[in-house]
Amino acid sequence: MSNQLDAQELSRFADRYIALWNESDAQARHKLIRELWSEDGAQVLVDPPQEMREALARLSFPIPTVQIRGYEALDRRVDRAYEEFVAPGEHVFVPKGQAVRLSLNLIGLTWHMVTKTDGAVVGGGYDVIALDDAGRIRWDHQYIGVA
Repeated sequence: MSNQLDAQELSRFADRYIALWNESDAQARHKLIRELWSEDGAQVLVDPPQEMREALARLSFPIPTVQIRGYEALDRRVDRAYEEFVAPGEHVFVPKGQAVRLSLNLIGLTWHMVTKTDGAVVGGGYDVIALDDAGRIRWDHQYIGVA
């Protein structure tokens, strides 16, 4: 994939990105991470988890962004999200609409977490993904709760 994404490449990229979070096999998830992200790629949680925000507020600390960088850290991040949200069998991640090419190497992707039983939306977010020259993720800024 080049930075000059056509609609088909953009759709395929978005499908693979969402599939990563739903993949039941840990080895397959880790392989997808290495296919999608550059070696020093990172995901930045712009809105960290509620428990972290509450703990920091009690200590009067500002709420920081959380950065997960490199394959091993991304493996742990995606594995934890899978175990918490998908593995119990209640939820799945789905795209909301089409991914959008924001500029030459930026993608915007809206997603929802839905219940498997009736498709009710129980969460979601928006990712702004910056690609490197090889078309792999250099930065993934994830805004949870924005969708």
